[in-house]
Amino acid sequence: MSSLQKSILKSKLPPSGVNVGMSARVSKSKGFQRKRDYEPVQWIPYFDHSKKVNIGDDKFHIYTKGTKGPTLVLLHGGGYSALTWAEFTVDILAEDVAAIVRETTEDDPIILVGHSMGGAVAVRAAPLIRNLYGLGVIDVVEGTAMDALASMQSFLRSRPSSFSSISQAVEWCVRSGQIRNIQSAKVSVPGQIKNIETNKLATHDIDSLSQTTCECNTETKVSREDVIQEEEPVNMLPPPPPTTATATKKYVWRIDLSKTEKYWHGWFNGLSTAFLNVPAPKVLLLAGVDRLDRELTVGQMQGKFQMQVLPACGHAVHEDVPDKVAEAIATFMVRHKFAEPASDFPR
Repeated sequence: MSSLQKSILKSKLPPSGVNVGMSARVSKSKGFQRKRDYEPVQWIPYFDHSKKVNIGDDKFHIYTKGTKGPTLVLLHGGGYSALTWAEFTVDILAEDVAAIVRETTEDDPIILVGHSMGGAVAVRAAPLIRNLYGLGVIDVVEGTAMDALASMQSFLRSRPSSFSSISQAVEWCVRSGQIRNIQSAKVSVPGQIKNIETNKLATHDIDSLSQTTCECNTETKVSREDVIQEEEPVNMLPPPPPTTATATKKYVWRIDLSKTEKYWHGWFNGLSTAFLNVPAPKVLLLAGVDRLDRELTVGQMQGKFQMQVLPACGHAVHEDVPDKVAEAIATFMVRHKFAEPASDFPR
């Protein structure tokens, strides 16, 4: 073969030292891995407006989206609130929810949906809302909730008490399995921590962080010789908490849940009976069928409510599998004729 033929054939080959068929294995053996992006993002793509609602001496912060159809009132779980927890009995929480609904809606049909502790509040608030059309509860059952209270303080002590950055808090929540959907964690976690210098929510710091990240973070790949890259499991051990030697304490949890212990029993006691007694159509979304207690098991067999189990998710069901939760609620609404199905609605 002439030198000219060799040069032509060589020009059609991949760059020297790289085998196309082996590229994936070479990448793994060399430990090339892409950094996971834990940088927080704004709530703006997911909601239209953020506003404060004043009711008497109380102030509430709500997010809204859309203007047509029935109103879905979504209540978060414990630990997401910016209030002081001074009087957080379940009755007061329920009255607050009903007051906000009266203040912000007219005679729109209301579908009340609550996650975890928010589900317990939704059940208690349901009788106070005259235009309630439906009730949704996400992953909270009296029996399992009451059993879990015994270990709640241990769980709270196991969490890092502070973080050096918002992204570190997001990373901990994802890697510890608290939230399995990284995109959701990047939106929701900043609302759970606050800046200890300004005493404001971490959401206020996101704009400045985004500018810094754009200027400084230009390289997205790192190389490690001692690691074989694989998919990162969601149940891996959390990163070690920051120490003074490695990080600066800048963010802490916005609410000290351990100080609310005196309210825990009241939040969940009698929940199953109260849920079954709500006359409006009901749906219960669970992360596992083993979470049902005896009273709800009997009620479900009697057809008193609709139930759906969503596998492959943790307690934060609506964050881990948001599409499936949205589909379940949409199906519930269409089934009971609270809303008309869209043209692309799965049947």
